[in-house]
Amino acid sequence: MFDGGGSLIIVPAYNEQDNIIRTIEDIKQNTPDTDYIVINDCSNDDTRTILRKKHANYLDVPVNLGIGGGVQTGYRYALEHGYDIAIQFDGDGQHDAQYISDLIAPIKGGQADMVIGSRFITNEGFQSSAMRRLGINFLSKLIHLLCGVKVKDVTSGMRAVNRKILEEFSENYAQDYPEPEAILVSGLMGARIQEVPVQMRERQGGTSSINALRSVYYMIKVSIALVMTRLTAGRGRR
Repeated sequence: MFDGGGSLIIVPAYNEQDNIIRTIEDIKQNTPDTDYIVINDCSNDDTRTILRKKHANYLDVPVNLGIGGGVQTGYRYALEHGYDIAIQFDGDGQHDAQYISDLIAPIKGGQADMVIGSRFITNEGFQSSAMRRLGINFLSKLIHLLCGVKVKDVTSGMRAVNRKILEEFSENYAQDYPEPEAILVSGLMGARIQEVPVQMRERQGGTSSINALRSVYYMIKVSIALVMTRLTAGRGRR
């Protein structure tokens, strides 16, 4: 589909019929020279039909992989097609493509291996609920304790990585709620991780997969996963 050699925007999508075209148009308008690929994760709404009718660039996966598997599929695609930078960009309308150039600038300049779009540098735009912010702050402190890396917005799904991290993620990527663990793994690899300020929007349509009850489950599960990742890192996890 593409020649590669540059940057690829990976858009994981599951039941995003209300948001996906708006997301693609945002990408095309703000980063017209950057390739994108939508990973349609077995959506059971009209996401695939909309993508096909709009002649969008997309891949269908044969079974539902979840967010981690969907994003990893995008990383594998980027690696196989020779891209140097991969950008994760959610399909739910919360991310703003005007910040993509800021996201990849430190990577292009050789100053970072991973760059995360952070809501909590300027504290502008949609900030999530108070409970979720408390959980994000806890995970931030836990990651700092485990690998020494300080990241404020550890659950941000808007991020970019260079070829080194791209190769790692194409082979090893957490499957359930992967963003915090991906930071930890990168930190344990010695990656240079930066944050840049971004503003996010509230979800434009559809339903989030994380409600209040799942938020508690998420915190427990991710915390255990982070600790286990750190404990097994020295025993050849990679």
